[in-house]
Amino acid sequence: MKTHNNKGKAFPLQIVLVVPFLIQIFGAVSLVGYLSFKNGQRTVNDLVEQLIDRTSEVVDEHLKSYLSIPQTLNQINADAIHRGILDVRDRQTVGKYFWDQMHASDLTYIGIGLTTGEGLGAARYDGKTITIDDWTAKLPNNISTYATDNQGNRTQVNARWDWNNFKESWYTQPIAAGKPIWAKIVTGNFPTGPYIAASASRPIYDSQNRLLGMIACDIHLLKLSDFLRNLDISKSGQVFLLERDGTLIASSGTEKPFVLVNQDIRRLRAIDSSDPVIQNIGKHLQTSGFGSITQDTDFQLEVQGKRYFVDVAPWRDKYGLNWLMVVSVPENTFMAEINANTRTTIALCFGALVVASVMGVFTSHWIVRPILRLNWASKAMASGNLAQTVETSVIQELNTLSNSFNYMAEQLYESFTALEKSKEKLEDRVEERTTELKNALGELQRTQSQVIQSEKMSSLGQLVAGVAHEINNPVNFIHGNLVHVQEYTQDLLAFVQLYQQHDPKPAAEIQTFTEDIDLEFLQEDLPKMLSSMRVGTERIRQIVLSLRNFSRIDEAEFKSVDIHEGIDSTLMILQHRLKAKPEQPEIEVIKDYGTIPLVECYAGQLNQVFMNILVNAIDALEENNTKHTYQEIEENPSRIKIRTSVINSTWLEIAIADNGVGISKEFQQRIFDPFFTTKPIGKGTGMGMSISYQIITEKHGGKLECFSTSGKGTEFIIQIPLQLNVNQVV
Repeated sequence: MKTHNNKGKAFPLQIVLVVPFLIQIFGAVSLVGYLSFKNGQRTVNDLVEQLIDRTSEVVDEHLKSYLSIPQTLNQINADAIHRGILDVRDRQTVGKYFWDQMHASDLTYIGIGLTTGEGLGAARYDGKTITIDDWTAKLPNNISTYATDNQGNRTQVNARWDWNNFKESWYTQPIAAGKPIWAKIVTGNFPTGPYIAASASRPIYDSQNRLLGMIACDIHLLKLSDFLRNLDISKSGQVFLLERDGTLIASSGTEKPFVLVNQDIRRLRAIDSSDPVIQNIGKHLQTSGFGSITQDTDFQLEVQGKRYFVDVAPWRDKYGLNWLMVVSVPENTFMAEINANTRTTIALCFGALVVASVMGVFTSHWIVRPILRLNWASKAMASGNLAQTVETSVIQELNTLSNSFNYMAEQLYESFTALEKSKEKLEDRVEERTTELKNALGELQRTQSQVIQSEKMSSLGQLVAGVAHEINNPVNFIHGNLVHVQEYTQDLLAFVQLYQQHDPKPAAEIQTFTEDIDLEFLQEDLPKMLSSMRVGTERIRQIVLSLRNFSRIDEAEFKSVDIHEGIDSTLMILQHRLKAKPEQPEIEVIKDYGTIPLVECYAGQLNQVFMNILVNAIDALEENNTKHTYQEIEENPSRIKIRTSVINSTWLEIAIADNGVGISKEFQQRIFDPFFTTKPIGKGTGMGMSISYQIITEKHGGKLECFSTSGKGTEFIIQIPLQLNVNQVV
């Protein structure tokens, strides 16, 4: 039967029923919450705008009313002087006149400065007590401050100091302007305390329009700060006035618009204010320039994690005042209640979402439960349990489906019962045949492995022994006769030298032949040539001896041998693969031989194990070298380390390690399986390590283990007993 797999991801029916319902509710709740929040924000913006506008109107009306008083008084006094009603020469009368005006108004100073250098004024420096200043043109100590009684009469002199009309901007500015103006804000540090005032001034004339001097009325700017501080908005917001250069005039905060430095009053700039709101607003306005603001400007500003709504409006009058009026309101003043309402709305929406979710879960459970029973019964049937029945449901459609399923289950149970009996018989026969085939296959693999091993070892031993035997006789003959040839050559050369000594001038024909054969070179090179031939034959004899030791064809199969001799013989045979080549440096062999006795073993087979492990190590090093340049190989040379030692006085351990490519953990578990190889096709049969494992474990009753890290190298450790009990091994 062909089955079709649905590649798309399937979802449980309960999720399909509940999730869309929850998404709809969540979407509706989120939309309501979002719209509520946005409406709250719009409401806040409207409230802030109305509050700022109302505050600006109140401040504007107060400034117009408060700042018009000094200009109005100046005009009244100037008119009285012009008409001759007030005589500036009658200093007592003028002093009491100004005293009465100070008593009736909330001013700081009313006074005149005359072109003669004289002057007179009434002052309220401490904000409470009215004094009279009277000065002459003659310095020093030309000005005297008089205390007064409750009628304005002078009682005593409180202080004297220097005063010069012609050097004070208070006097010079209105004279130069020739019209009513506001002079530059003045500061002073009097015994009664710091003094900062704005002075409304204008020139005065007599009845013949001759310039008499100027008249001025001062207002203490701290009174403006007191007014701003009493506004309702000042409890949470900030209102302050700035000059066009960014200097503070007044503010609703507790900070004064000046600082005392060494008893000197210095005006405070907005950007230097200790109030973070004023400071940040000042820096913001400074970037665009205080003087560039010509109309009402609104913006929002972040200060210490709080958002502020800011309104900046220019304020001017016809007498030259050009200030900036700044109103700021923190957003959280209005957002606190709105955020609380929003949180309440969210909580109610979340509660509705939870209730709807619970109802959806119960409803879906009521619908899905009968379907799940069908699903469980179907899975049980698919797993082989055909005795399944499904309870009926209160839902008509699902009840019909349950009845149909029960009928189908009954029919399937009857059919599968009959098939089960036939299946049991068939399985018994299949199991018997499978067991027989497994046993036959295992026996075939073992037989094949043993045949290959026996044939390989026999052929290799016979070939090596035959080659060694055939080479040994002629090499021994040549090596033995080289001694006599060397002696004869020495005698002949000695004879030639003796002849040359007794006959230094031979016949011309002999002399010519001597030059043709280069006798002098021949006498020098011939002994060297014979010595090289002797070294070569000695090398051939060593190789032949190594081949004979490796094959052990001429010795008993089981005997005590020197393991080091077998390892050295194997290395001698593999010398051609170890030495340097044009494409790679020499493979370095490090021997760390311990002191070990003769070992009882099958020497030829053990040498074959050494051969397999060393060949694999050389292959791994050559593969690793192909991945690096010649210079990199010289910096990190290829290396094989052979270590032998005795363990517990009864076991021999031989470790052969290389720094080649290594073997992955996945392949390490299969390295001793028959016909398994990590080499490319055609480069290895996969029998070498399997046969080596059998030789060590079965023939010698030992252990052969492989330890490797991919990319760092491999180490094989061989452990065999020093004395082998042949009867205990296969």
